[in-house]
Amino acid sequence: MREIAEKAGASKPTVRLWLSRYDEEGPDGLVSRVSPGRPREVPGRVRARILALTRATPPPETGLSHWTSTEMARYLKRREGVSVSHAFVAQLWRENNLQPHRHRVFKLSADPDFEAKVEDVVGLYLDPPEGAEV
Repeated sequence: MREIAEKAGASKPTVRLWLSRYDEEGPDGLVSRVSPGRPREVPGRVRARILALTRATPPPETGLSHWTSTEMARYLKRREGVSVSHAFVAQLWRENNLQPHRHRVFKLSADPDFEAKVEDVVGLYLDPPEGAEV
């Protein structure tokens, strides 16, 4: 059996499986079969959609300033009916050198009081209170 495994480039358990199939079914038992092993891959159009969404600012209704892998997976399931894990999204980002949380572009906050808060902060810099260190 070891010799067959070496010549066929297969493992011993695989050779045992082939031999038992041959014993049970004859030559028909050696015909290739569909393996239930590896899960189906995510289609290219879904991968492309995830990458396109990643490069865009999240829609306003999400309330997000940037995507996280978890939020991306939730959004795809909720809005597009696509079920992928956050681990798949994170892996796809790594494969494409994407880090949405590290964009070097200024993004506006989704906070409705954002404008007022910016005015307060800028006002403190332009006209600091007496004795303040800015």
